[in-house]
Amino acid sequence: MYEQLLSETAQIFKAKWDVTDARTVPDAEAVGLGNFAKKVNATVLYADLADSTGLVDGHKDWFAAEIYKAYLNLACKIIRAEGGEITAFDGDRVMAVFIGESKNSDAARAALKIHYAAEEILNTELKTRYPSSGYKVQQAVGIDTGDLFVAKTGIRGSNDLVWVGRAANYAAKLCALRDGYDTYITEDVYKKLNEKSKFGGNGKDNMWEKHMWDEMGIVVYRSTWWWKP
Repeated sequence: MYEQLLSETAQIFKAKWDVTDARTVPDAEAVGLGNFAKKVNATVLYADLADSTGLVDGHKDWFAAEIYKAYLNLACKIIRAEGGEITAFDGDRVMAVFIGESKNSDAARAALKIHYAAEEILNTELKTRYPSSGYKVQQAVGIDTGDLFVAKTGIRGSNDLVWVGRAANYAAKLCALRDGYDTYITEDVYKKLNEKSKFGGNGKDNMWEKHMWDEMGIVVYRSTWWWKP
C-alpha cells in the first residue's frame, strides 16, 4: 500500500489543473475527481449552533438531536427561500453558497431571518415543550464573499467538494465569534448590501455595527437585528 499511496500523492502534485468558470453553484457531479476544478464568485454563509459540546454533554442524546434537527431545518429552509444553495453540513452547522447580482443582500437577509427563527420559533417551542429544561438555543451566522476554487476530494465512492478561498474560511471563522451578536459579515459584503438589507426599523436605522476583527486584522460588521421569515 505504501507504494500506491506514494504514487497517488505524487500524481496529485504533478498533474496540471483543469479549471473552468462556473455560472451556477457547482455540485459533486459537475467536478471530476482528478485535478479538475470550478471557479465561482460567490458569497458564503455559515450558520452554527453555539456550545454544542455543552449541549451533548449536559443533555440527553435525543434532546440534543432534536435541537440539531430543528435548528438545521430552520436554517436550511430559510437559506433556500433566499436563493442560497446548501453545500455542506458539519455536525451542528451548515454551509451555503449564494451567487448572482444580489448574493450579498440575499445572504445577509437569510442570516437575519435565521436569527429570528432561532429566537422566536425554536426557543419559543422549546419553552413550550420542555419548560423545565432551561436550555436556550444560541447561534451565529458568518458571511464573506469572493472567488472560490471548488475541487472534489476523497476517493472513488467516498468523496465531497472542497471550497477553497477566503470567503469560505472567513465565513466559518466569523460564525464562531461569541460576543453577544448573532450575525457577522465582512466589509466586502457590507459594501454591496442593498438598502433593505442594510437599514431597518421605522427610522431606517443601520442594522450593522462596524467592528475590528482583531484576529484577522480587518473590519467586519455585526448585528443583533432580526427579520421575520
